Amino acid sequence: MQNDHETLAELADALRAMIAQGRRVVAFTGAGISTESGVPDFRTPGSPWMANKPIDFGEWMASEEARCEAWRRKFRMDDIYAGARPSTGHRALAKLVAEGKSPGIITQNIDGLHQAAGIPDDKVIELHGNGTYATCLSCGLRHELADVRRAFEATGQAPTCTACGGMVKSATISFGQAMPERAMGRARELALACDLFLAIGSSLVVYPAAGFPVLAKRNGARLVIINRERTDLDSFADLVIAGEIGDVLGPLAATH
Repeated sequence: MQNDHETLAELADALRAMIAQGRRVVAFTGAGISTESGVPDFRTPGSPWMANKPIDFGEWMASEEARCEAWRRKFRMDDIYAGARPSTGHRALAKLVAEGKSPGIITQNIDGLHQAAGIPDDKVIELHGNGTYATCLSCGLRHELADVRRAFEATGQAPTCTACGGMVKSATISFGQAMPERAMGRARELALACDLFLAIGSSLVVYPAAGFPVLAKRNGARLVIINRERTDLDSFADLVIAGEIGDVLGPLAATH
């Protein structure tokens, strides 16, 4: 794990060596990689998420009023980080994928910034869904947010599917909603197949997602944690780097 006397440059050198030696490098990303893009996280005091908390799935399903309020909060949050662009960290991971060093990225984020950085959709495993579009809960049809917003603001009613009339919801996994089985299965496969697992910008407290670093480590992979603050898994890791993600990953990616 991290020696407090080592400099960030020395730790970055150690990480660069691990990446060079790794054959299958898998990154697991949390909110920290996107805060550097201007996307607010949940835990920072004063976060706009506190005023626009996602509504529990059970309440959303049961109440038209709750669905309308959920869409109002969704669009307020979208407006707050509408200009967000991929960070240096996003671009660094995209380069590792493009060069074949990484088979895919597991993310807790819903902002689509990994894809915006150039990682193909099929190489981004989204454990909490995607907030850049909506889907019908009945037939699965994709709905673009611009269309949903236009209809919602025109009628004041929660949107319904244009194909089957079912309820339309942001394609995120809400509190109280079942985790996506396919994404969880794919994440497990990546964690078990990698030889280097990078946990980046995650507090590692939200389970079951935070169990993947443990799974990878126990299966023989080396574990690196890159996060501004300490996590409960730091003592379990092979290397811990407490620093800005862009500062750590940017120079590394440029050398691969």
